[in-house]
Amino acid sequence: MVVDVSLSLLFLLGAVVLVAGMVNGIAGFGFALVGTMVLATAVDPATAVVFMILPILSVNLSLVRELSRDDLRTCGRRFGPLVAAALVGTVLGMAALDRVPEAPLRVALGLVSLGFVATAQDLVAIPGRAATEERCFVETTPAMLGIGAVSGVLFGGTNVGVQLIAYLRSCDLSHGTFVGVVALVFLGLNAVRVGAAGVLGLYPDTAILIGSVLAAVPAVTGVAVGRRLRDRVSERSRRIVVLGLLTVVGLRLITSGI
Repeated sequence: MVVDVSLSLLFLLGAVVLVAGMVNGIAGFGFALVGTMVLATAVDPATAVVFMILPILSVNLSLVRELSRDDLRTCGRRFGPLVAAALVGTVLGMAALDRVPEAPLRVALGLVSLGFVATAQDLVAIPGRAATEERCFVETTPAMLGIGAVSGVLFGGTNVGVQLIAYLRSCDLSHGTFVGVVALVFLGLNAVRVGAAGVLGLYPDTAILIGSVLAAVPAVTGVAVGRRLRDRVSERSRRIVVLGLLTVVGLRLITSGI
């Protein structure tokens, strides 16, 4: 995986991260998904996934400040199997990144983007979805291991972790516990991903690694700006902007991959 790194490319990457942060601040979700998918239209998809790891980590760090050690210990005991399986799955997903050809990976990312839009808008009725969720989205060790492993593989290869969020929401957690589990899972996963990316040689160039570190600044800045703009934008407008952007990007990824 070789990338021709230039100042203009690094500026583009930083600008995309800034916009993704603003989208997340306004809509309350979408940073990793929007940032990764948009970057994948301009650079190698595997590079886009790896580049976003540190900015995602920086955005999620704000969750930790709201938690006590007791909260973290409680979350760790309750959802330990989920976190452990997700960690293993994430490393496996990242290991596959450098082995998947660029064109199929673009198509896969495009399908993930369009799939997110379709499910968010309930445009597609998935046969057996309710029964599957009722059977699998339960707080048992086997369910956590299965969901954690599958979700980890997808998260490691695409930066998309909506399956984990959906599972955690189904556990009927209080807001504080939900925030704690999200922080524990995603901060832990992304911390491991930084090391795994280095060991697996997924950073194609030192400049990309440095750019990823520096991108933490526009990421956090974008989220802060987006939060200030949130009250000025209606819920309907937020969804239209985010889902519309993901639709355009998804179609672009699929066509370029084909």
